[in-house]
Amino acid sequence: MASSPFYTDEHLEFRTVLDRFVAKEITPFVHEWDEAEEFPRELYNKAADVGILGAGFPEEYGGIGTDAFLRIIIHQALARAGSGGVSAGVISSYISMPVVYHQGAEWMRQEVLPKVLSGEQVSALAITEPSGGSDVAALQTTAIKIANGDYVLNGSKTFITSGMRANWFTVAARTGGPGRGGLSVFLVPGESVGLTRTPLKKMGWWSSDTATLYFDDCVVPAQNLIGTENNGWEYIMGNFNFERIDLIAQSLAFSQLCIDESIAYAKERMTFGKPLISNQVIRHKIVDMSRKVNSCQAWMELLAYRLNAGEKPAGEIAQCKVEATTTFEYCAREAVQIFGGAGYLRGATVERLYREVRVQAIGGGSEEVMRDLAAKQLGL
Repeated sequence: MASSPFYTDEHLEFRTVLDRFVAKEITPFVHEWDEAEEFPRELYNKAADVGILGAGFPEEYGGIGTDAFLRIIIHQALARAGSGGVSAGVISSYISMPVVYHQGAEWMRQEVLPKVLSGEQVSALAITEPSGGSDVAALQTTAIKIANGDYVLNGSKTFITSGMRANWFTVAARTGGPGRGGLSVFLVPGESVGLTRTPLKKMGWWSSDTATLYFDDCVVPAQNLIGTENNGWEYIMGNFNFERIDLIAQSLAFSQLCIDESIAYAKERMTFGKPLISNQVIRHKIVDMSRKVNSCQAWMELLAYRLNAGEKPAGEIAQCKVEATTTFEYCAREAVQIFGGAGYLRGATVERLYREVRVQAIGGGSEEVMRDLAAKQLGL
């Protein structure tokens, strides 16, 4: 990594450890795991051992501290393996556990969080519903309080990362009236009676288990309410800035991998008696890819610095996410063009990355929603 005002020696040492881990434990197996549509359960434990599951959580619960740059390092190290499915599946705790840590009862922090951060258990965030994705305020799953104070959940959630494996779900449900003010969040055990799950087939992220959840008169104990009733909107929205920085980091690392793969291939591939890289049009493609990645990486790191300082630049993060995912789309397209027919064959890294562009652009808030959020932040 080039000299930077943002990364300490400890950051760089941590990145070196993660790069070695990913090169040994993940990269050689991503195609096999893609075809199997899953990765080994023990990868969570191995990832926990090197600190991958702990960023954003204090050491007393098994974490490694709250630092946006640690999260960037982790996401970009995982992304260099070239599999969005592995990245998303291994770190599903990053989007499911912050609400538990910040708003949950102490028993949740003591009993659940350490088990998830150690890799012993798996957690998943359950917000999105079949009736709508980014429009969280319109979700329809209900949680009705019964006489003894417990809640009964009815409804469904979909596109849930780690949904088939999860031991715990952080679930948003409606406890009040329509709109933002009627939402609450619950910590729901995976073995709850009335909860069923079905796996989903996807364009990309093949190795990540993704599910639809069904709640049919699913009873959730009163103590599993996270925070206070009808304040769920605030908790959910507070999680998005870091989630979007994570997606930006992934998208840019995937983009850089497209560049690296393209350079390596173009140096070896002979066309018309000379290496493909000797063609000016190919070199210009690579330069254009690189300048897009470098500019967006710098923007992301500045936003991460501001998050660490306590700022909440939601509009700029939304803009940066759009820039990062469109950069990834551009780089994936150009990489496949450089590879030609070889880039269309299943098993090629650039082929896998090309399939995974869309989920980066949709997850965590679609490009259209991000543009609209940014416009509102600009007062438009």
